[in-house]
Amino acid sequence: MIFPSLRDFLTNGRGLLAKGPIALILLEDQIEVDSSLRHAIKAGFHRVVAVGAPRIAVDADLADHVVRVHHDMQADNALEDIVNGVIAAAPGQWIHYAYNAEYLFFPFCETRTVGEMVAFSTEERRYSLLTFVVDLYADDLDAHPTAVSLSDAYLDKSGYYALARKDKDDTLLERQLDFFGGLRWRHEEHVPPPRRRIDRVALFRAQPGLQLRGDHTFSDPEYNTYACPWHNSLTASLCSFRTAKALRRNPGSAPHIKTFKWHNSAPFHWRSQQLLDLGLMEPGQWF
Repeated sequence: MIFPSLRDFLTNGRGLLAKGPIALILLEDQIEVDSSLRHAIKAGFHRVVAVGAPRIAVDADLADHVVRVHHDMQADNALEDIVNGVIAAAPGQWIHYAYNAEYLFFPFCETRTVGEMVAFSTEERRYSLLTFVVDLYADDLDAHPTAVSLSDAYLDKSGYYALARKDKDDTLLERQLDFFGGLRWRHEEHVPPPRRRIDRVALFRAQPGLQLRGDHTFSDPEYNTYACPWHNSLTASLCSFRTAKALRRNPGSAPHIKTFKWHNSAPFHWRSQQLLDLGLMEPGQWF
């Protein structure tokens, strides 16, 4: 099913959002569009919605499994307009948002579905899931000029850290941290400070009045916390080529980067256990 605009989808497609969990895959370019959509389908999302320009193609065999919504991802506030529009249209549903060439991994995702995970989180009265954006990059940039290769993907196995998050009055925020690492840390001279964080609440339960902000935080402070008050909470990883793509595409950074590999690079095995072992997500009380 194809909707010619975001407004048309939010007006006439609400019935498609009546059951979750829902995945919003935001298409910025043609790179790994189909693999991103297939990954979301395999994860167990009840509804997968691909939002992007009409020129971005989606494999014909995905037509019965994906809802297409035409929208300019380069428009101002595109992220907020899409996510907040779906929040308003699908109250009570769990929603995941990611870009193409990003892949959600959660503990035991090889044997459990995302629906099982959000059911557990709901039972714990936890309505948001903190995810860490783990940068992926190709080993050989000559062979893969866009820095994207599923079969030759690497990640950083160390170099991650967190700082206390403060509000505008310099007051510490309870159970909130700013997380850093990966390519945005190693090549921070090419990344504006507001875009250096790697934390993103990429899976959450919609509720009336909830708003996503441009810095990937929510209007409800509890949604931005890394754990509930009484114990550690489940977290996940969003394995992403997006930063590597941008650094290779940006004329200010591309000439200065011959490789993304360093002594702490490791092949990515596309398995949740590797991310658990590296401390890039944790199961909390979910066993």
